[in-house]
Amino acid sequence: MPRTIVGLNDPKAVQKYSAILAHDVGRKAYFQRKFMGVGEESSMPIQMLPHLENDAGEQISYDLLMQLKMQPVEGDSTLEGKEEDLKFYTDQVYIDQMRGGVNTGGRMTRKRTIHDLRKRARVKQSEWWARIFDELFFMYLSGARGINSDYIYGTGYTGFANNSFVAPDSEHVLYSGSATSKLSLVATDKMALNTVDRLVARATMMGGGTSGTPQITPVMVDGEEHYVLVMTPWDAYNMRTAAGTGEWLDVQKALATNLGNKSPIAKGGLGMHNNVVLHEHKGVIRFNDYGAGANVEASRSLFLGSQAAVCAFGSPGTGLRFDWHEESRDNGNQAVITTGTICGIKKTAFEIEGTSKDFGVIAAESAAKDPG
Repeated sequence: MPRTIVGLNDPKAVQKYSAILAHDVGRKAYFQRKFMGVGEESSMPIQMLPHLENDAGEQISYDLLMQLKMQPVEGDSTLEGKEEDLKFYTDQVYIDQMRGGVNTGGRMTRKRTIHDLRKRARVKQSEWWARIFDELFFMYLSGARGINSDYIYGTGYTGFANNSFVAPDSEHVLYSGSATSKLSLVATDKMALNTVDRLVARATMMGGGTSGTPQITPVMVDGEEHYVLVMTPWDAYNMRTAAGTGEWLDVQKALATNLGNKSPIAKGGLGMHNNVVLHEHKGVIRFNDYGAGANVEASRSLFLGSQAAVCAFGSPGTGLRFDWHEESRDNGNQAVITTGTICGIKKTAFEIEGTSKDFGVIAAESAAKDPG
């Protein structure tokens, strides 16, 4: 019976599978699915900048315009010469190419058609790309690789595309319990609802006005202001057990009552406390060298406001965010499918008066280990 065969690197297959791959990655990746918005006006924690998807270039610059802080001139006092200049601070994200591939083996190993191979390669590579992006977002927002043993990236990884990891500045880090530093953190300084309250107080009072520090802007959900806290499952366990059954039930009810399923930020959340939507994820960066003896296991939870990080894509030449390439090797015996993207990720931080200051994230440091 006659049948239509779409061969290796047929333009129809390239366009189709590139588009489907991009959709699958966005649907599976944690940060892209829940916390990403497109364009400079987005109030989501991750801001996707589309400037280079159709234009040439390797860098996007974006500005922070600080608040005016001059004292008003009163009465008939002269204003001329006392006007305040607008203060802009600039950050930038670079993009570069990343690629991965699947060798499907020889004909006798495969024993299936090229169309089945495309499907299987797409599924596995979309899962792989989702993990890649989630790991990158966790590392960049945390400013560190940590010790997470299940990461694709090695413990010595420091970033790509000229976008280096930036450690939290002193104003944008908070320690659970009574700890005030990495060295003073002890095993009992665990994540708790009190930590969330302190984070909200820090974010609300820090910055703005004449301070020279940018104020963290909450995420807007249906006109209401909220923050997001992403912690490890171990931190979530510590928070639940410390809160007690009744108090934790109130936390869960708060999310269902106030947000329900209005926003991707709320879906899958643990609950809400003090207008902070609580999430857990195993990818949160962990350490094992805290405390005076450098032997306390700890995590770096992420307290997120608007525009905590930026992500930019550049088209690999197809007009799509991902490229799909197929080729045969070994005289046609092996079919190899590779995928790639051109992108860049960076925590938003601005150099203000000689000091780098984070913009939309506070690192919440807590003692966290397997509860057994």
